[in-house]
Amino acid sequence: MIKEVETVELLRGTLQLPADKSISHRAAMFAALHEGRSTIENFSEAADPHSTLDCLRKLGVTIHEKRDNNNTIEVEGVGRDGLQQPSEDLNCGNSGTTMRLLSGIIAGSGGPARLTGDASLSARTMKRIIDPLTAMGAHIEARKNDFAPLNISREGPLKPINFPLPIPSAQLKSCVLLAGLFGDDPTEVIETLPSRDHTERLLNLPIQNKEGKKIIQASRENDIPAQTYRIPNDFSAAAFWLVAGAIYPDADIRLKNVGMNPTRTGALDILKKMGANIEVLNPHKEGAEPVADLHVRSSQLRPVEITKEIVPNCIDEIPILAIAMLFADGVSHISGAEELRHKETDRLSALANMLIQAGADFDEFKDGIEVKGHTDFVPKASVFDSYHDHRIAMSAAVLSLMAKSPSRINGAECTAISYPSFWDDIAFLTN
Repeated sequence: MIKEVETVELLRGTLQLPADKSISHRAAMFAALHEGRSTIENFSEAADPHSTLDCLRKLGVTIHEKRDNNNTIEVEGVGRDGLQQPSEDLNCGNSGTTMRLLSGIIAGSGGPARLTGDASLSARTMKRIIDPLTAMGAHIEARKNDFAPLNISREGPLKPINFPLPIPSAQLKSCVLLAGLFGDDPTEVIETLPSRDHTERLLNLPIQNKEGKKIIQASRENDIPAQTYRIPNDFSAAAFWLVAGAIYPDADIRLKNVGMNPTRTGALDILKKMGANIEVLNPHKEGAEPVADLHVRSSQLRPVEITKEIVPNCIDEIPILAIAMLFADGVSHISGAEELRHKETDRLSALANMLIQAGADFDEFKDGIEVKGHTDFVPKASVFDSYHDHRIAMSAAVLSLMAKSPSRINGAECTAISYPSFWDDIAFLTN
Protein backbone atom coordinates (compact mmCIF):
# COMPACT_ATOMS: atom_id res chain seq x y z
CA MET A 1 0.00 0.00 0.00
CA ILE A 2 1.21 3.51 -0.88
CA LYS A 3 0.05 6.26 1.48
CA GLU A 4 0.21 9.96 0.65
CA VAL A 5 0.97 12.37 3.49
CA GLU A 6 0.05 15.99 2.87
CA THR A 7 1.13 19.18 4.58
CA VAL A 8 -1.48 20.34 7.08
CA GLU A 9 -2.17 23.56 8.96
CA LEU A 10 -2.48 22.09 12.45
CA LEU A 11 -2.28 18.94 14.57
CA ARG A 12 -4.94 19.01 17.27
CA GLY A 13 -7.02 16.48 19.15
CA THR A 14 -7.19 13.73 21.78
CA LEU A 15 -6.16 10.19 20.84
CA GLN A 16 -6.84 6.77 22.35
CA LEU A 17 -3.68 4.94 21.41
CA PRO A 18 -3.37 1.19 20.74
CA ALA A 19 -2.75 -1.13 23.66
CA ASP A 20 0.81 -1.93 24.65
CA LYS A 21 2.15 -4.84 22.55
CA SER A 22 4.88 -5.89 24.95
CA ILE A 23 2.44 -6.22 27.84
CA SER A 24 -0.23 -7.87 25.67
CA HIS A 25 2.19 -10.65 24.66
CA ARG A 26 3.23 -11.27 28.24
CA ALA A 27 -0.24 -11.03 29.73
CA ALA A 28 -1.52 -13.75 27.40
CA MET A 29 1.47 -16.07 27.95
CA PHE A 30 1.49 -15.65 31.72
CA ALA A 31 -2.29 -16.13 31.86
CA ALA A 32 -1.82 -19.41 29.98
CA LEU A 33 0.69 -20.58 32.62
CA HIS A 34 -1.58 -19.53 35.49
CA GLU A 35 -3.95 -22.18 36.82
CA GLY A 36 -7.34 -20.56 36.30
CA ARG A 37 -9.08 -17.85 34.33
CA SER A 38 -7.65 -14.41 33.58
CA THR A 39 -9.65 -11.55 32.08
CA ILE A 40 -7.49 -9.09 30.14
CA GLU A 41 -9.02 -5.83 28.91
CA ASN A 42 -7.64 -3.59 26.15
CA PHE A 43 -5.70 -6.43 24.55
CA SER A 44 -3.71 -5.23 21.56
CA GLU A 45 -5.36 -5.42 18.14
CA ALA A 46 -1.96 -5.45 16.42
CA ALA A 47 -0.86 -8.47 14.43
CA ASP A 48 2.03 -9.56 16.66
CA PRO A 49 0.14 -10.29 19.92
CA HIS A 50 -2.46 -12.19 17.92
CA SER A 51 0.36 -14.42 16.66
CA THR A 52 0.96 -15.15 20.34
CA LEU A 53 -2.73 -16.02 20.85
CA ASP A 54 -2.69 -18.36 17.83
CA CYS A 55 0.39 -20.17 19.18
CA LEU A 56 -1.10 -20.53 22.66
CA ARG A 57 -4.25 -22.07 21.19
CA LYS A 58 -2.10 -24.65 19.39
CA LEU A 59 -0.60 -25.48 22.79
CA GLY A 60 -4.06 -26.35 24.10
CA VAL A 61 -4.96 -23.06 25.79
CA THR A 62 -8.58 -21.92 25.46
CA ILE A 63 -8.87 -18.21 24.71
CA HIS A 64 -12.15 -16.34 24.27
CA GLU A 65 -12.08 -13.03 22.43
CA LYS A 66 -15.07 -10.91 23.38
CA ARG A 67 -16.52 -8.63 20.75
CA ASP A 68 -16.82 -5.56 22.96
CA ASN A 69 -15.44 -2.04 23.11
CA ASN A 70 -12.81 -3.08 25.65
CA ASN A 71 -11.01 -5.62 23.40
CA THR A 72 -11.36 -8.17 26.19
CA ILE A 73 -9.93 -11.66 26.11
CA GLU A 74 -10.44 -14.46 28.63
CA VAL A 75 -7.66 -17.01 29.00
CA GLU A 76 -8.32 -20.38 30.63
CA GLY A 77 -4.89 -21.00 32.13
CA VAL A 78 -3.62 -24.59 32.06
CA GLY A 79 -0.70 -24.15 34.45
CA ARG A 80 2.95 -25.04 33.87
CA ASP A 81 2.21 -28.72 33.25
CA GLY A 82 -0.94 -28.37 31.14
CA LEU A 83 0.55 -27.31 27.82
CA GLN A 84 -0.15 -29.80 25.03
CA GLN A 85 2.21 -30.92 22.30
CA PRO A 86 1.16 -28.96 19.19
CA SER A 87 0.08 -30.97 16.15
CA GLU A 88 1.35 -28.27 13.79
CA ASP A 89 3.98 -25.54 13.65
CA LEU A 90 3.75 -22.58 16.01
CA ASN A 91 3.72 -19.74 13.47
CA CYS A 92 5.04 -16.60 15.16
CA GLY A 93 4.41 -14.41 12.10
CA ASN A 94 6.57 -11.28 12.25
CA SER A 95 6.82 -11.29 16.03
CA GLY A 96 10.25 -11.66 17.61
CA THR A 97 8.66 -11.36 21.05
CA THR A 98 6.40 -14.34 20.34
CA MET A 99 9.26 -16.52 19.11
CA ARG A 100 11.77 -15.62 21.80
CA LEU A 101 9.43 -15.79 24.79
CA LEU A 102 7.61 -18.90 23.61
CA SER A 103 10.98 -20.59 23.05
CA GLY A 104 11.63 -20.17 26.76
CA ILE A 105 8.25 -21.66 27.64
CA ILE A 106 8.68 -24.61 25.25
CA ALA A 107 12.23 -25.30 26.48
CA GLY A 108 11.02 -25.13 30.07
CA SER A 109 8.03 -27.41 29.53
CA GLY A 110 10.11 -29.84 27.46
CA GLY A 111 8.20 -29.51 24.19
CA PRO A 112 8.61 -30.71 21.56
CA ALA A 113 7.49 -27.96 19.20
CA ARG A 114 8.57 -26.30 15.97
CA LEU A 115 8.49 -22.49 15.86
CA THR A 116 8.34 -20.75 12.49
CA GLY A 117 7.97 -17.17 11.29
CA ASP A 118 7.63 -15.04 8.19
CA ALA A 119 10.59 -14.15 5.96
CA SER A 120 11.52 -11.12 8.06
CA LEU A 121 11.50 -12.99 11.37
CA SER A 122 13.33 -15.94 9.82
CA ALA A 123 16.17 -13.60 8.86
CA ARG A 124 16.70 -12.47 12.48
CA THR A 125 19.26 -14.39 14.52
CA MET A 126 18.02 -16.49 17.44
CA LYS A 127 21.52 -17.38 18.69
CA ARG A 128 21.13 -15.23 21.79
CA ILE A 129 18.29 -17.40 23.09
CA ILE A 130 19.60 -20.70 21.69
CA ASP A 131 22.79 -20.57 23.77
CA PRO A 132 21.25 -20.15 27.25
CA LEU A 133 18.35 -22.51 26.55
CA THR A 134 20.82 -25.16 25.40
CA ALA A 135 22.78 -24.61 28.62
CA MET A 136 19.52 -25.31 30.48
CA GLY A 137 19.22 -28.71 28.79
CA ALA A 138 17.08 -27.91 25.75
CA HIS A 139 17.83 -29.46 22.37
CA ILE A 140 17.36 -26.88 19.62
CA GLU A 141 17.74 -27.44 15.91
CA ALA A 142 17.89 -24.20 13.90
CA ARG A 143 18.47 -23.29 10.28
CA LYS A 144 22.18 -22.51 9.86
CA ASN A 145 22.36 -23.01 13.67
CA ASP A 146 21.00 -19.51 14.32
CA PHE A 147 17.74 -18.92 12.43
CA ALA A 148 14.12 -20.09 12.52
CA PRO A 149 12.51 -22.53 12.13
CA LEU A 150 13.43 -23.68 15.64
CA ASN A 151 12.80 -27.30 16.65
CA ILE A 152 12.82 -27.34 20.45
CA SER A 153 12.70 -30.34 22.78
CA ARG A 154 14.19 -31.49 26.07
CA GLU A 155 14.66 -35.01 27.38
CA GLY A 156 16.59 -34.57 30.61
CA PRO A 157 15.80 -32.37 33.61
CA LEU A 158 15.86 -28.59 33.31
CA LYS A 159 19.17 -27.21 34.50
CA PRO A 160 19.16 -23.93 36.44
CA ILE A 161 21.70 -21.36 35.28
CA ASN A 162 23.17 -18.08 36.45
CA PHE A 163 22.92 -15.94 33.34
CA PRO A 164 24.55 -12.49 33.11
CA LEU A 165 22.69 -10.67 30.33
CA PRO A 166 25.26 -9.97 27.59
CA ILE A 167 23.12 -7.09 26.28
CA PRO A 168 20.20 -5.21 27.86
CA SER A 169 17.45 -7.21 26.10
CA ALA A 170 14.03 -7.73 27.68
CA GLN A 171 13.25 -10.52 25.20
CA LEU A 172 16.39 -12.47 26.09
CA LYS A 173 15.86 -11.86 29.81
CA SER A 174 12.23 -12.98 29.59
CA CYS A 175 13.08 -16.08 27.55
CA VAL A 176 15.50 -17.37 30.20
CA LEU A 177 13.21 -16.49 33.11
CA LEU A 178 10.23 -18.22 31.50
CA ALA A 179 12.28 -21.38 31.03
CA GLY A 180 13.41 -21.04 34.63
CA LEU A 181 9.81 -21.10 35.87
CA PHE A 182 9.78 -24.83 35.11
CA GLY A 183 12.88 -25.68 37.19
CA ASP A 184 13.00 -27.06 40.72
CA ASP A 185 15.97 -24.84 41.55
CA PRO A 186 16.15 -21.12 40.77
CA THR A 187 17.52 -19.75 37.52
CA GLU A 188 19.07 -16.30 37.95
CA VAL A 189 19.28 -13.58 35.34
CA ILE A 190 21.83 -10.89 36.20
CA GLU A 191 21.19 -7.49 34.64
CA THR A 192 23.77 -4.70 34.64
CA LEU A 193 22.05 -2.22 32.30
CA PRO A 194 18.27 -1.94 32.74
CA SER A 195 15.83 -3.32 30.17
CA ARG A 196 12.02 -3.47 30.10
CA ASP A 197 10.82 -5.02 33.35
CA HIS A 198 7.28 -6.09 32.39
CA THR A 199 8.06 -9.79 32.90
CA GLU A 200 9.31 -9.51 36.46
CA ARG A 201 6.54 -7.02 37.32
CA LEU A 202 3.67 -9.11 35.96
CA LEU A 203 5.02 -12.36 37.42
CA ASN A 204 6.05 -10.72 40.71
CA LEU A 205 9.42 -12.47 40.58
CA PRO A 206 11.93 -12.10 43.42
CA ILE A 207 14.58 -9.45 42.73
CA GLN A 208 17.79 -8.53 44.50
CA ASN A 209 19.80 -5.38 43.86
CA LYS A 210 23.45 -6.03 44.63
CA GLU A 211 26.58 -4.09 43.73
CA GLY A 212 24.81 -2.17 40.98
CA LYS A 213 23.33 -5.32 39.47
CA LYS A 214 19.74 -6.57 39.38
CA ILE A 215 19.37 -10.30 40.06
CA ILE A 216 16.02 -11.85 39.07
CA GLN A 217 15.06 -15.41 40.01
CA ALA A 218 12.54 -17.83 38.52
CA SER A 219 11.62 -21.40 39.50
CA ARG A 220 8.63 -23.62 40.29
CA GLU A 221 8.58 -21.99 43.72
CA ASN A 222 7.18 -18.83 42.12
CA ASP A 223 3.39 -18.74 41.88
CA ILE A 224 2.16 -17.44 38.54
CA PRO A 225 -0.54 -14.85 39.31
CA ALA A 226 -3.75 -14.31 37.38
CA GLN A 227 -3.41 -11.66 34.69
CA THR A 228 -6.68 -9.81 35.23
CA TYR A 229 -6.26 -6.10 34.51
CA ARG A 230 -6.52 -3.47 31.77
CA ILE A 231 -3.46 -3.18 29.56
CA PRO A 232 -2.09 0.38 29.31
CA ASN A 233 -1.87 2.15 25.97
CA ASP A 234 1.45 1.88 24.16
CA PHE A 235 4.12 4.42 25.03
CA SER A 236 6.00 3.55 21.83
CA ALA A 237 2.93 4.64 19.85
CA ALA A 238 2.69 7.79 21.95
CA ALA A 239 6.27 8.72 21.05
CA PHE A 240 5.32 9.46 17.42
CA TRP A 241 2.76 12.04 18.54
CA LEU A 242 5.02 13.49 21.23
CA VAL A 243 7.57 14.24 18.51
CA ALA A 244 4.95 15.41 15.99
CA GLY A 245 3.41 17.72 18.59
CA ALA A 246 6.79 19.13 19.59
CA ILE A 247 8.08 19.87 16.06
CA TYR A 248 4.88 21.00 14.35
CA PRO A 249 4.28 24.78 14.52
CA ASP A 250 0.59 24.56 15.47
CA ALA A 251 0.08 21.43 17.58
CA ASP A 252 -1.90 20.52 20.68
CA ILE A 253 -2.23 16.75 21.23
CA ARG A 254 -3.55 14.80 24.22
CA LEU A 255 -2.87 11.09 24.69
CA LYS A 256 -4.95 9.07 27.15
CA ASN A 257 -3.97 6.22 29.51
CA VAL A 258 -0.38 5.84 28.30
CA GLY A 259 1.87 3.25 29.94
CA MET A 260 4.52 5.03 32.00
CA ASN A 261 6.76 2.13 33.00
CA PRO A 262 10.10 3.79 33.84
CA THR A 263 11.98 1.16 31.79
CA ARG A 264 10.02 2.25 28.71
CA THR A 265 9.78 6.04 28.90
CA GLY A 266 13.34 7.06 28.07
CA ALA A 267 12.06 8.92 25.00
CA LEU A 268 9.90 11.12 27.23
CA ASP A 269 12.91 12.05 29.34
CA ILE A 270 14.95 12.77 26.21
CA LEU A 271 12.25 14.96 24.68
CA LYS A 272 11.87 16.91 27.92
CA LYS A 273 15.64 17.41 27.99
CA MET A 274 15.33 18.76 24.45
CA GLY A 275 12.79 21.29 25.70
CA ALA A 276 9.58 19.63 24.51
CA ASN A 277 6.44 21.10 26.05
CA ILE A 278 4.96 17.90 27.53
CA GLU A 279 2.72 17.59 30.59
CA VAL A 280 2.14 14.33 32.51
CA LEU A 281 -1.40 14.28 33.92
CA ASN A 282 -3.63 11.94 35.95
CA PRO A 283 -0.99 9.40 37.05
CA HIS A 284 -2.44 6.08 38.27
CA LYS A 285 -1.90 2.31 38.02
CA GLU A 286 -3.33 -0.45 35.85
CA GLY A 287 -2.42 -3.70 37.57
CA ALA A 288 1.34 -3.60 38.14
CA GLU A 289 1.95 -0.87 35.56
CA PRO A 290 1.98 2.94 36.00
CA VAL A 291 -0.23 4.94 33.60
CA ALA A 292 -0.85 8.64 32.86
CA ASP A 293 -2.26 11.06 30.28
CA LEU A 294 0.20 13.10 28.18
CA HIS A 295 -0.31 16.56 26.69
CA VAL A 296 2.17 17.91 24.10
CA ARG A 297 2.27 21.30 22.38
CA SER A 298 4.52 23.03 19.87
CA SER A 299 8.04 23.46 21.23
CA GLN A 300 11.49 24.90 20.58
CA LEU A 301 13.92 21.99 20.74
CA ARG A 302 17.56 21.81 21.83
CA PRO A 303 20.09 19.18 20.67
CA VAL A 304 20.66 16.10 22.82
CA GLU A 305 23.04 13.18 23.21
CA ILE A 306 21.76 9.60 23.51
CA THR A 307 24.43 7.17 24.78
CA LYS A 308 24.57 3.39 25.13
CA GLU A 309 23.44 3.64 28.77
CA ILE A 310 20.18 5.31 27.68
CA VAL A 311 19.53 3.35 24.47
CA PRO A 312 17.88 0.26 26.07
CA ASN A 313 15.18 2.51 27.54
CA CYS A 314 14.34 4.08 24.17
CA ILE A 315 15.49 1.52 21.60
CA ASP A 316 12.16 1.41 19.73
CA GLU A 317 11.87 5.19 19.69
CA ILE A 318 15.32 5.96 18.23
CA PRO A 319 14.00 6.49 14.65
CA ILE A 320 11.36 9.02 15.70
CA LEU A 321 13.77 10.72 18.13
CA ALA A 322 16.13 11.21 15.18
CA ILE A 323 13.31 13.04 13.42
CA ALA A 324 12.96 15.35 16.44
CA MET A 325 16.71 16.04 16.25
CA LEU A 326 16.32 17.42 12.71
CA PHE A 327 14.33 20.33 14.16
CA ALA A 328 16.56 21.02 17.18
CA ASP A 329 18.93 23.98 17.19
CA GLY A 330 22.29 22.22 16.96
CA VAL A 331 24.07 18.88 16.67
CA SER A 332 22.61 15.76 18.31
CA HIS A 333 24.28 12.37 18.71
CA ILE A 334 23.07 8.76 19.07
CA SER A 335 25.66 6.10 19.99
CA GLY A 336 25.57 2.56 21.33
CA ALA A 337 22.55 1.69 19.20
CA GLU A 338 24.01 -1.06 17.00
CA GLU A 339 21.15 -3.34 18.13
CA LEU A 340 18.95 -1.35 15.73
CA ARG A 341 20.69 -3.12 12.86
CA HIS A 342 19.05 -6.38 13.97
CA LYS A 343 15.40 -5.34 14.13
CA GLU A 344 12.69 -5.90 11.48
CA THR A 345 15.15 -4.20 9.16
CA ASP A 346 18.50 -2.50 9.68
CA ARG A 347 16.85 0.53 11.23
CA LEU A 348 19.98 2.69 11.26
CA SER A 349 20.46 2.13 7.53
CA ALA A 350 16.75 2.66 6.81
CA LEU A 351 16.79 5.84 8.89
CA ALA A 352 19.87 7.11 7.06
CA ASN A 353 18.18 6.52 3.69
CA MET A 354 15.12 8.43 4.88
CA LEU A 355 17.26 11.38 6.00
CA ILE A 356 19.13 11.43 2.69
CA GLN A 357 15.85 11.69 0.79
CA ALA A 358 14.65 14.44 3.13
CA GLY A 359 17.78 16.51 2.52
CA ALA A 360 19.02 16.29 6.10
CA ASP A 361 22.57 17.00 7.24
CA PHE A 362 23.81 13.95 9.17
CA ASP A 363 26.49 11.27 9.49
CA GLU A 364 25.85 7.55 9.98
CA PHE A 365 28.09 5.36 12.16
CA LYS A 366 28.22 1.65 12.93
CA ASP A 367 26.39 2.15 16.21
CA GLY A 368 24.48 5.38 15.72
CA ILE A 369 24.05 8.67 13.94
CA GLU A 370 24.91 12.38 14.25
CA VAL A 371 22.19 14.83 13.21
CA LYS A 372 22.83 18.49 12.46
CA GLY A 373 19.50 20.09 13.22
CA HIS A 374 17.95 23.47 12.44
CA THR A 375 14.81 24.99 13.92
CA ASP A 376 13.76 26.07 10.44
CA PHE A 377 14.55 22.75 8.73
CA VAL A 378 12.09 21.89 5.95
CA PRO A 379 12.31 18.30 4.67
CA LYS A 380 12.13 17.60 0.96
CA ALA A 381 8.97 15.84 -0.14
CA SER A 382 9.86 12.38 -1.32
CA VAL A 383 8.79 8.77 -1.78
CA PHE A 384 9.93 7.04 1.39
CA ASP A 385 10.32 3.27 1.68
CA SER A 386 9.03 1.62 4.85
CA TYR A 387 11.33 -1.41 4.39
CA HIS A 388 8.30 -3.28 5.79
CA ASP A 389 9.18 -1.85 9.21
CA HIS A 390 6.31 -0.22 11.09
CA ARG A 391 8.50 2.21 13.05
CA ILE A 392 10.29 3.39 9.92
CA ALA A 393 6.95 3.93 8.14
CA MET A 394 5.49 5.97 11.01
CA SER A 395 8.67 8.03 11.43
CA ALA A 396 8.60 8.85 7.72
CA ALA A 397 4.96 9.91 8.05
CA VAL A 398 5.72 12.33 10.91
CA LEU A 399 8.64 13.74 8.93
CA SER A 400 6.44 14.14 5.85
CA LEU A 401 3.97 16.30 7.79
CA MET A 402 6.68 18.98 7.91
CA ALA A 403 7.34 19.07 4.14
CA LYS A 404 5.94 21.78 1.84
CA SER A 405 4.30 19.32 -0.54
CA PRO A 406 2.93 15.78 -0.30
CA SER A 407 5.17 12.78 0.26
CA ARG A 408 4.41 9.10 -0.18
CA ILE A 409 5.17 6.08 2.01
CA ASN A 410 5.68 2.76 0.24
CA GLY A 411 4.59 -0.34 2.14
CA ALA A 412 2.50 1.79 4.50
CA GLU A 413 0.34 -1.17 5.53
CA CYS A 414 3.13 -2.41 7.82
CA THR A 415 2.01 0.11 10.48
CA ALA A 416 -0.67 -2.47 11.38
CA ILE A 417 2.06 -4.56 13.05
CA SER A 418 1.96 -2.26 16.07
CA TYR A 419 -0.53 0.53 15.33
CA PRO A 420 -3.51 -0.51 13.17
CA SER A 421 -5.23 2.89 13.48
CA PHE A 422 -2.16 5.03 12.74
CA TRP A 423 -3.36 6.46 9.43
CA ASP A 424 -6.83 7.11 10.85
CA ASP A 425 -5.26 8.99 13.75
CA ILE A 426 -3.22 11.17 11.39
CA ALA A 427 -6.43 12.01 9.52
CA PHE A 428 -8.21 12.78 12.81
CA LEU A 429 -5.50 15.16 14.05
CA THR A 430 -5.22 17.00 10.75
CA ASN A 431 -8.95 17.61 10.17
